[in-house]
Amino acid sequence: MGKRILFFGDSITDACRREDVFCGLGAGYVTMISGELGLEYPNQYEVINSGIGGHRVVDLYARLKSDFLNFSPDYATIYCGVNDTWHEILYNNGVATPKFERLYDIMLSDIYEALPDIKLILIAPFVVEGRGTCNNEEMPDRFERFKVDVAEKAEAVKRIGKKYNLPVIELQPIFDAACLKADPSFWTTDGVHPKPAGHTLIKNAWIKEFKKLI
Repeated sequence: MGKRILFFGDSITDACRREDVFCGLGAGYVTMISGELGLEYPNQYEVINSGIGGHRVVDLYARLKSDFLNFSPDYATIYCGVNDTWHEILYNNGVATPKFERLYDIMLSDIYEALPDIKLILIAPFVVEGRGTCNNEEMPDRFERFKVDVAEKAEAVKRIGKKYNLPVIELQPIFDAACLKADPSFWTTDGVHPKPAGHTLIKNAWIKEFKKLI
């Protein structure tokens, strides 16, 4: 096979891949990327999905060796942050932005120590209004809380990208623009998890950045 590309993240990356959907690549943007790269560059890239639903940055760091470093990828993408918000708002078990940024930074330092030649793309989280994020009687300010905290996580990812001179895909403006064309429910199931068209937005943004690296 060719060079190895690894995707490391939460349920948006996972996309049911652990149910062996599409050869373990899931039903989301990772499979779309694999298909597009395979069509344009046959046998040049091996794609691995290491996303696990529900994971926060602390969970990613805990499995960094087993699910990232041990694969020795040539390229990798890290996409996390929304669960660090989601779990705090809904379960009081999230990760505050300063700790999120600190641990994310440590994670990148460990990656470069083990794999100094790796090429990375970071993806900053997004949120739109949906059944999982909208205001309700129990939490009349839920969407506002989501917006503020996810924006903080996205800014943290951007700062880390700048520190390591890495490309950062900013999904919030992409989804905000898309929601001017169609209702948020067209792009996501709940304000966070993309539908096929939403995954295509992520795929398109990723392919654009990846082609700058090869």
